[in-house]
Amino acid sequence: MSKPLVTTIAAACVLALPALAHSRQVTLTTQLKNYGGDGAYLAVYLTDAKGAYARTLWVAGGKAKYYKHLADWSRLSAGDAKRLNGVTGASVGAGRTLKVTADLADALIDAGYEIRIDAAAEDMRDSPGEVRVPLTTQNAGKPQAGKQYIQSLTYQLQ
Repeated sequence: MSKPLVTTIAAACVLALPALAHSRQVTLTTQLKNYGGDGAYLAVYLTDAKGAYARTLWVAGGKAKYYKHLADWSRLSAGDAKRLNGVTGASVGAGRTLKVTADLADALIDAGYEIRIDAAAEDMRDSPGEVRVPLTTQNAGKPQAGKQYIQSLTYQLQ
């Protein structure tokens, strides 16, 4: 091979590699129902195609002693020592909206991953698997209904 051709191929590879590692901003908007109770604790997380925990996106609710009520998330993420690093905030009141933005690798989208939300409110029934929606370009922008506390979850891909 000639030196200019090798240089051109090398340059093309260097320019192509960042495209493989791109990420997208995903904005999740969760509208809670007026369920008549205290603020809800929510765990927003990803699971892979086999249902294994992949990453925590957000936890709403500041007291760790109540995280056990977010049962599926708590069980699946137990081995992740960094599951709460920079991803916690206040609980979300009835009828209120939680908006969360996260960076996700392009490789996770349309690859069998699922956005899940577990929910719980004081003196009310826990709701593991409150929302489960495949992370796909097709589902982006389409409201997904919750079971007990969440009116809808909508996510946008940027």
